[in-house]
Amino acid sequence: MKTRDFNYFLPAELIAQTPIEPRDNSRMLVCNRENSRREGFIFRDFPNFLKPNDVMVINQTRVIPARLLGFKEQTGAAVEVLLLRRMTEDSWEAMIKPGRRLPKGAEVSFGEGKLKAIIGDRFSGGTCLVRFFFKGLFENILDDLGEMPLPPYIHEKLENPERYQTVYAKLDGSAAAPTAGLHFTPEVLDRIESMGIDIVPIVLHVGLGTFRPVKEENIHAHQMHSEYYEVSEDAALRINSARTNGGRIICVGTTSVRTLETLCDEQGTIHAGQGMTNIFILPGVKLKGTDMLLTNFHLPQSTLLMLVSAFMGQENALSAYREAVKEKYRFFSFGDCMLIGNNLLV
Repeated sequence: MKTRDFNYFLPAELIAQTPIEPRDNSRMLVCNRENSRREGFIFRDFPNFLKPNDVMVINQTRVIPARLLGFKEQTGAAVEVLLLRRMTEDSWEAMIKPGRRLPKGAEVSFGEGKLKAIIGDRFSGGTCLVRFFFKGLFENILDDLGEMPLPPYIHEKLENPERYQTVYAKLDGSAAAPTAGLHFTPEVLDRIESMGIDIVPIVLHVGLGTFRPVKEENIHAHQMHSEYYEVSEDAALRINSARTNGGRIICVGTTSVRTLETLCDEQGTIHAGQGMTNIFILPGVKLKGTDMLLTNFHLPQSTLLMLVSAFMGQENALSAYREAVKEKYRFFSFGDCMLIGNNLLV
């Protein structure tokens, strides 16, 4: 299977640069899995496609102000550090720019010396270990010096950083938002709960690997990035109970899908657990722990588009994307969304 098989044409003007207001006013393309039937709605219609006994799985990760701007102490050259994953109390896996000019042992300063760092060992994939030196709580320093790490395709300044957080975000750790959740408002969530639908939180801390297109010609040669996840015993019990009682598992976002599929056995039972996952879901992989998927529109040749293709069929997915382009849906993180499942349009 070739990476180019997951390409599509996207006019630049359809890449959403700012979030829509209110959150639930975004458009939603509802797609049947079993055929190519599709219909457009507004996201606030989302609860109409749910039923009592369903369970909705949300990712409660919160984006940290992971972008740090500083300078190399030896030369004064500008340096950018993007935090990806905490390794110890004072060290992180990070991306650094300019990477070639920052060898192991290079010293970097941020905020007039309020935070300092030493560049450590390199990892595969272009990241490295960065050890920080500071007084007080690192989280407080990061809140003071860090910036929201918006995706590289967003060029407009984000006036309100909270718009790159879901309304239910709780646990710090992501370098990018689980964007399917950005459409929810407290009112929509209240409506869903009032329908007898259990909203179950899990965690997957999103890394920037989610934005990287697959570069290998053969997609099976792609090395998937790893991300930290947590599913509690209570969450697993509630998800499994819903399916036992005839409910469906509705995953909000590809991060929820990747987490559940990591912990799902052959019988479709979700197990509790935590750790790192590098699961790669592409056509040919059967999803056992996902019945419906709410997801944004993803980059061409990305692992996320491949995941969507695995769930609804490759040609069905690409056909839906072509329709979304034709109908001028908004794409990527601040864009519109798709709801994918069986028998959604009757």
